[in-house]
Amino acid sequence: MRVTGLDPVADHDQLVRRIGVMLQHGGVYPTMRVHEAAHLFCAYYGNVRDADELIDLVGLTERSASAWKQLSGGEQQRLSLALALAGRPQVAFLDEPTASVDVAGRQVVRRIIRDLARLGCCVLLTTHELEEAERVADRVLIIDHGRLVAAGSLEELRAGRGPDEIRFGGPPDIDVGGLAARLGAAVEGVGRGEYLVHTEPTPAAIAALTAWLAEHDVPLADLRAGRKSLEDVFLALTAQTSVAAERPPSAGERRRLFRARGRA
Repeated sequence: MRVTGLDPVADHDQLVRRIGVMLQHGGVYPTMRVHEAAHLFCAYYGNVRDADELIDLVGLTERSASAWKQLSGGEQQRLSLALALAGRPQVAFLDEPTASVDVAGRQVVRRIIRDLARLGCCVLLTTHELEEAERVADRVLIIDHGRLVAAGSLEELRAGRGPDEIRFGGPPDIDVGGLAARLGAAVEGVGRGEYLVHTEPTPAAIAALTAWLAEHDVPLADLRAGRKSLEDVFLALTAQTSVAAERPPSAGERRRLFRARGRA
């Protein structure tokens, strides 16, 4: 493994000055104040970045005198992000950077990530929130049960995952049979108030759908046509391994497992 061309073990001292790490939880003394933590971490890297500037970057200027334990979960995440950027890293490892962060804070974090990438920093972001990855990632790696199952851009991952479709939201009691008859395609309820139309998302199909909704005075909550979401891709890629993980072992598999334990 190499990071910026360096061996993480042999070149450890050089490498740690080029990377920034944001943990999902912790990393700061509970009683340490925001400005104290920022000044300390900037000092680690020779003060190549101004501590007060970092605090302002993540929107914590008004909380600079507050102790870590007095911050909300979202504010703690934003401070952790600021500390990860104290050395102007070439590579930033961010673990669930928007966990527990409010809506406004998420916008701040996303802007910072985009700015980092624009300035040439490689950002490795781990998240269970697929919508978050969809918003900020240039390249996505999907890991299931410890195994890499797909890697590529969003468009590359969406390609070849079945036909395009139409999804829309509305009341939970829509007459799916009547709508299906009008569209000439199957309509399936896939959640409370969410529907899937199994047809190509052509302008004619969209027009027929919205016309039927208008005729029956059915409000339209949202409409998505065409490309599949990252969540759709993830579920399609991990369906087999998820089923295998839930399936009880067969008699033959149990015997092999017992033999393996005996050898161990």
